[in-house]
Amino acid sequence: MSKTLTGNGTPSQSEGLVEKVRERYGRIAQEGTSCCGGACGPEAPIGAGVSGKIGYGGPELEVVPEGADLGLGCGAPIGHLDLQPGETVLDLGSGAGMDVFLAAPLVGQQGRVIGVDMTEEMLERARRNAERAGYPQVEFRQGRLEQLPVEDASVDAVTSNCVINLVPDKGRVFAEVARVLRPGGRLVISDMVLDGELPEAVRNDLLAYVGCVSGALGRQEYFELVAAAGLRDVEVLADADYLEMVGGQLPRELEQLLEGAGVEKDSLRGVVRSVTFRARR
Repeated sequence: MSKTLTGNGTPSQSEGLVEKVRERYGRIAQEGTSCCGGACGPEAPIGAGVSGKIGYGGPELEVVPEGADLGLGCGAPIGHLDLQPGETVLDLGSGAGMDVFLAAPLVGQQGRVIGVDMTEEMLERARRNAERAGYPQVEFRQGRLEQLPVEDASVDAVTSNCVINLVPDKGRVFAEVARVLRPGGRLVISDMVLDGELPEAVRNDLLAYVGCVSGALGRQEYFELVAAAGLRDVEVLADADYLEMVGGQLPRELEQLLEGAGVEKDSLRGVVRSVTFRARR
């Protein structure tokens, strides 16, 4: 299947992309394998060594419940949120719960951590992890990021890790973030942006979209959507070449796509960027 996958197509095309993303990450949840930035397949270990490369420290990885680290991020946003005891924090696209479990001890038992994900298999895995870890302040809800199952002005902080790039309507996601944040609330998000044009074979292929690459927007367009949602004081905290960050290791299927199209992997270098940024409502 080859067509433009940047979210500018018809509503039915966008919904088709969403379903493919749901299928892909449902399979990852069931198999316990890494996708973005790691080798995919039954033989790949959980996390596949990716989380240490993208900014998580050893002590953090040691306390995360077994099965929560699937190596699906492109940054380490939680450490920049400056979470305080008693706060409520929301994780968009929480997956198996890694960042949720990192946030839980920071807000304490008087605080609250809500993870939202659209994939049933991920939610099941996350809830099992929460039960094993014994975090009563953690809750996982099923929902789309474009229509969050969260009340207006009810959270102090929002985070997300390499997920918004997978949503066709990113502007709607940022509008929802502004809606659920309390006045003065903040967000720290790690995501993919583009500095330049992707090779056509990557830009137009479904696999590249669900593999976290072709769904990314150009840097300027991305941050214009952040500002349009009423989120201010944007500060980029980390900005790295994604290919270098993960040591040149892309999902196996994406590498095969590039090889089949005669596209050098290095053509992504300098174009696909991992950014972690802060903003306020």
